[in-house]
Amino acid sequence: MEVKKITDSTINELEKSDKAIVKYYADWCGSCRLFAPKFKKMATDEQFNGIDFLEVNAEENPQLRSLAEVANLPYFALFKDGKFVSGLSTAKEEPLIKLMEN
Repeated sequence: MEVKKITDSTINELEKSDKAIVKYYADWCGSCRLFAPKFKKMATDEQFNGIDFLEVNAEENPQLRSLAEVANLPYFALFKDGKFVSGLSTAKEEPLIKLMEN
């Protein structure tokens, strides 16, 4: 599965998902850019089948940002049935994997 971009106007994509991990980023964020290839690779990993991988430009989408109380970037939020479950700010794979195992 590939990473899909969503915006405040396409928020229904998040609501349709049983389980989703959302990456919040900004164009100026160096750590966000460095982590992007890892996130893309994780999206195609069979280990994470059943999880939708979404990304949001945090600066351009305040409604989506407020759903997960994003304070720092990159930020990853776990949603189940369109509802925010948990999130964390990290640029490392291991904490993100633990988040997705919830």
